[in-house]
Amino acid sequence: MRVAITGSHGFIGAALVSSLERDGEEVVRVSRDASGTLDADALYGTDVVVHLAGEGVASKRWTPEQKHKVLDSRTIGTTLVAETIAKMERKPRVLLSASAVGYYGSRGDEVLTEASAAGSDFLAEVCAKWEASTAAAEAAGVRVAHLRTGIVVGKSGGAVAKTLTLFKLGLGGRLGSGRQWWSWISLTDQIGAIRFLMENDVAGAVNLTGPEPVTNADFTKSVGRAVHRPTFVPVPSFGPALLLGREAADAVINASQRALPRVLLEAGYVFTHPTVDDATRAELT
Repeated sequence: MRVAITGSHGFIGAALVSSLERDGEEVVRVSRDASGTLDADALYGTDVVVHLAGEGVASKRWTPEQKHKVLDSRTIGTTLVAETIAKMERKPRVLLSASAVGYYGSRGDEVLTEASAAGSDFLAEVCAKWEASTAAAEAAGVRVAHLRTGIVVGKSGGAVAKTLTLFKLGLGGRLGSGRQWWSWISLTDQIGAIRFLMENDVAGAVNLTGPEPVTNADFTKSVGRAVHRPTFVPVPSFGPALLLGREAADAVINASQRALPRVLLEAGYVFTHPTVDDATRAELT
């Protein structure tokens, strides 16, 4: 199988490349050139395109300029990929395009599935427009799945890795009230689910989250257990707000999203790490 990947040097992209190459699959790393065009020749003969590229949502404070950058990096880049695929005479059969559970906005204790409506905050708007940007590929008959990813548990990158040193020092703790629901997935299952979707006839939105979401307080305790450290020190809600700004902190860290992977489970995917303790023990030690 020949797989083209954008964002191949990122946390998830690099792990996906390693997994595929380890199994003897051919991987093509795809990037835009300085003029913003995509090398269509790089996609020639590919069976699957996995589009993961985009500006980090929580990499900087959400100034108006940064918000434009976040939105444009997802919509312009995804439109470019989709339109390039649509124009190809021999098209890949599948486009797997990144998205996020931020699509749902902050929903308290509500149980969310792929059928749930979009939220109304900035991140939800970004995700909705991001997913809509694959329209050209879908219209051209390519199977498209939107990877609504939760918090990916791994020590080589992502949000959890950034705080792991604090946890190892015994300084990790719940964020704010700790009652917000966090939809997590192990890096192993993130890659496993992407590879499952390459082969199985699933289209549309797919929640890439573990089957048992937990509150932030319980997630924090699980990380502490994995690294054998206490988690007694809560992080006050103003801490993330000082770092990211109130809007970004509310949308990324304080948001409550209790998302279930209904589509994956109904399609027959079997999780390697079905509980948060399974995930943190396997990925963080």
